Amino acid sequence: MRIVYGTCRIAFGGWYLFSGLWHFLWPWLQPMGSTPEAIAFTRAMLASGLFDWVKAIEVVTGLLILANRAMPLTVIAITPLNAVIVFWNLVLDQGLIDYAFAAFTVVANAVLAWPWRMSYLPLLVWTGRPDYGLRPTGAISPLDPDQCSRT
Repeated sequence: MRIVYGTCRIAFGGWYLFSGLWHFLWPWLQPMGSTPEAIAFTRAMLASGLFDWVKAIEVVTGLLILANRAMPLTVIAITPLNAVIVFWNLVLDQGLIDYAFAAFTVVANAVLAWPWRMSYLPLLVWTGRPDYGLRPTGAISPLDPDQCSRT
């Protein structure tokens, strides 16, 4: 699994970094899609400025994935983007390459999340006790040097 994870991390992180940078470095080459719906969707995202945000997030998360840093948070951050990518490839701009990208996106998201699955369990708490204090309790704080030295 380690080799699959590493390969997937490099491929997916590289794809995200390249795709994000493409928008800023070569905006005139931005693929618009091949169907009227895909073109309208892309134009709306470009006109609203949302596309700039999406591509900036792709650059940041691509770098984090390539560096293998903050992976639980990064996987959570890319999941909504990946949902839109899958929708785009399966609904708006259909074709063999698009289906392959949709499948790769889903598989890569699952592979990147798997080694960090224990990090997500605390997020699945249905009820619990909120802690309204300023200092975290019951967890190791990265801000407390005494706790960090014990790990």
